[in-house]
This record gives sequence, C-alpha cells and structure tokens, in this order.
Amino acid sequence: MRIAVIGTGHIGGTLGAKWQAAGHDVVYGGRSAGTDGPDGKPVAAIADALGHADVVLLAVPGPAVAEVAAANAAALDGKIVIDATNRMGQTEVNNHAAITSAAPGARYARAFNSLGWENFAEPPADANLFFAADEDARSATEELIGAVGFEPAYVGDASAVGTVDGVGALWFALARQSGRRKIAFRVVT
Repeated sequence: MRIAVIGTGHIGGTLGAKWQAAGHDVVYGGRSAGTDGPDGKPVAAIADALGHADVVLLAVPGPAVAEVAAANAAALDGKIVIDATNRMGQTEVNNHAAITSAAPGARYARAFNSLGWENFAEPPADANLFFAADEDARSATEELIGAVGFEPAYVGDASAVGTVDGVGALWFALARQSGRRKIAFRVVT
C-alpha cells in the first residue's frame, strides 16, 4: 500500500517504520516539511504526502485534526483515513466528525489510538488491537494492524468508534494505575 503518515512523533514514526519493514510505501507528512523525520526519512508537506497515498494515518495531536482535515479535504476524499488521534479531556475523544465532515468521501477507520506507542514498537505476543472501520476500509486496516504484529479485533463500522475509545480509556486507566505503558489486551475464547 501507499501510505501517508501525517505526524512524525512516536505513533506515526513507529507505525511508519513497521509498515516500511513490511514492504509498504510510506511517506511522512508534517508541518516541518524538508526536515528529517523518523529514521532520518524526509518529511514532505502534508498535501504532498497525501497526494502519494491510498491510505492516510492521522497521528497528529487530536486538537489539530480538524484544521488538518479542513485544509486537506479534497486530498482526503476517497482515501482510507485511519484516525489514531485522541482528543484527551473532550467528550468525543475521536475525530470521526471532523474528518468526515471535511471529507465526506473518506473511508474512515479508528485504530492505533488505544495503546501506547511502546506496544507498537514491540507488540506483546498474541495481543489484539481493537478497531472500527467503514466496510471499504476494513480489509486494509486489518492488514496494517497485522503488519505491526497485532491480531485485528473488529468491533464494528464507524458507528462503533465509542467502543474503541472505551478500550483506549481502559488502557490509560491501567497504565496510570500500574505505572507501566507496556500493557495490551487479548480476547480469550
């Protein structure tokens, strides 16, 4: 897949490196175009990175998503957009509304927001990653979750983003209580 990772911090950098290692074509986009990003890779302007992609990972600070989506609405339209952001302290933690109102044709997925980046760098054995996705974004999202080293756990279409956000809230509570960020979940049947 051709993937634009918008955001060069721990989440974007870690996932981008994992996807490159799995053979995907990754371009980083950010406000600091022309600088070195994760692993010394160049950072393109957001619009340039989006033009390259079939799939977009939004890994910027949660409050910045509405601005990024509005400024790049035409480029996001029709693409799979994975929302890995969290608007901490807000009633709605995800950015589903901001993304789909700016780009109604975007195929939305909610994933990679419910665990700390350390888990993406070194996935715990047999761990699941819970996600919600529009039907036409599900397969690609599952493939990218698997490429990171997790077993995908689909909880429903985009109307199920609250379930994924609940997993994120549980992870944050457990991480705070234990003082450890290397915590993940596994479904046992």
